[in-house]
Amino acid sequence: MDYGHLPLALALLPLIFGAINLWSMPRLHGRPPAGTLVSILIPARNEVANIASCIDAALASTGCEIEVVVMDDASSDDTALIVAGYAARDARVRLVEAPALPPGWTGKVHACARLAEHARGTHLLFIDADVRLAPHAAAAMAAHSADKSIAMVSGVPKQIIRSLGEALTVPFINFLLVTYLPFGGRAVRRKPSLAAACGQLVLVERAAYEAIGGHASIKGVLHDGIALARLFRERGHDTEIVDGAPLATCRMYENFGHAWGGFIKNAREGMATPIGLPIWTVLLAGGHIWPWALLPDAEAVITIALIFALRAAVTIRTGEPWWTVPLHPLTVLVALAIQWTALVRSMLGLQAGWKGRAYPATRGA
Repeated sequence: MDYGHLPLALALLPLIFGAINLWSMPRLHGRPPAGTLVSILIPARNEVANIASCIDAALASTGCEIEVVVMDDASSDDTALIVAGYAARDARVRLVEAPALPPGWTGKVHACARLAEHARGTHLLFIDADVRLAPHAAAAMAAHSADKSIAMVSGVPKQIIRSLGEALTVPFINFLLVTYLPFGGRAVRRKPSLAAACGQLVLVERAAYEAIGGHASIKGVLHDGIALARLFRERGHDTEIVDGAPLATCRMYENFGHAWGGFIKNAREGMATPIGLPIWTVLLAGGHIWPWALLPDAEAVITIALIFALRAAVTIRTGEPWWTVPLHPLTVLVALAIQWTALVRSMLGLQAGWKGRAYPATRGA
């Protein structure tokens, strides 16, 4: 059987989805209705290097009323001391301490649930401590939620990438989201399986959030953004992925080791399932890696050129560094290696660890 045309066929799928999603992904602006209060909620565990810059950016928000609530989650550094200093100087900032982690909960999800209980806002904006909000972000996300009746608005912040290890891992987030998710997580479809979100930047409308049970309904997950988005849709609410690059920046990891550990943690609830991962391997390896083995075949050259053009378009739109584009085939290889490692670890019952906590292995469907 001749499989010579298969790589090009496999590459057409992300090319079509990518073109549609790049064109239609919403870029937000505007101000929410009078009376809107956005609670910017920050779970923080040993974030002494990040928390001051994160709060500074949040307090620079314009276009709506905001409050900033930081939960110190059993930090062993001076995170709480820094936040307390801000709270003493600015009434918009509050520091709360996380209760002991109950059985069956993951750390970040528990912190988010408790933060929501302390929040006073009409909208809750959950961000990680390594996220830096743009001044218009809180207002624009709340305005989009109110104008379109969308219960959950999320986006991938512009990723700050400075090392080779980050370049081989982090860009895969946006590439996968933009080029392989039908409708790009937009609210034109309410199907739960097509929901997506980035846990770094999630705004929810409070009444809808409370109606679905909030983070308590997903207490055992590690990939909280996707789980929450799917839950909203299952309960009849709209969710949407928007262009996050103008809304915030984030440096997720500083080197390959940190990135490897972080992505393995999240992979356990994403692609790394016994049924799903073989399919993803065919799609990704077949469309992005196999063409290199067929060179100098003309069709392989065309396929490679189209894939690089797609990766360049995603990179430009998301604001990632241009020098990561030539690394694309290696990025796909590393992504598959992470997913297969996560799957094997899960099948062996090995725990996933993050920030000093270990969580039981989960087995994919």
